[in-house]
Amino acid sequence: MGDKINLKLAKRDVHGKKVKKLRSEGQLPGVVYGPGMDPVSVQAEYNVVAKAYKQAGTHAPVHLDIDGKKRIAMIKEAEIDPTRNELSHVSFHAVKATDPVVAEVPVRLTGEGESEAEKAGLIILQALDKVEVRALPMDLPDAVEISTVELKEAGEKLTLGDAKLPEGVEFVLHDDGHHHDEEDEERPSVTDQMVASVWEPAALQAANEAAAGDDEDESDVPAENGEESDEAEGETETTDESKDD
Repeated sequence: MGDKINLKLAKRDVHGKKVKKLRSEGQLPGVVYGPGMDPVSVQAEYNVVAKAYKQAGTHAPVHLDIDGKKRIAMIKEAEIDPTRNELSHVSFHAVKATDPVVAEVPVRLTGEGESEAEKAGLIILQALDKVEVRALPMDLPDAVEISTVELKEAGEKLTLGDAKLPEGVEFVLHDDGHHHDEEDEERPSVTDQMVASVWEPAALQAANEAAAGDDEDESDVPAENGEESDEAEGETETTDESKDD
């Protein structure tokens, strides 16, 4: 856990179209909801909420003060205005300090540049950048850290099993939809999930070029009949013109 994140909110009486004026005044609307409480419409200064969101993301608890009433919450959703690339609304999910929660946290590789693999000119490619964990709100880690220091040769891999989780924190295993017998030793484990692998630079470049080629093959599908393609283009142009009207 990092530093405690505090956020003061005020109850909001403005709703609907009037919220636009609220935003123009530098206020950001939001809502706080959760078990055992009625949803509460809230607002706060945009910059203050944006700072809290930058610190907490959706994986760290925020200590709310709503007109003097204290609650612990997780940011469940942060809506972004696509034209301004700014927050437009934030939803807080109130939680209890004694009840475990599930949150998606970043996966962070440590020891960059210290491994024999990197010193030999090999590349460590990260394949997983987020993972869900379960823990008490105050025990949620800022990130799951995995060291790359012991990597030596091309082909070596790191999995979630190489992470050292803090006490009280566990990975969340999702059902893969397949039936497994109780004695099935091959049942996949979340800790088997690959996080990073070591590549020869030339092999990585070849793999990237092959992947790019596959994408081009899928998108470059010729029409079976050239005339049909031309007709379809004409129909599209006609439709576009009618939209302009």
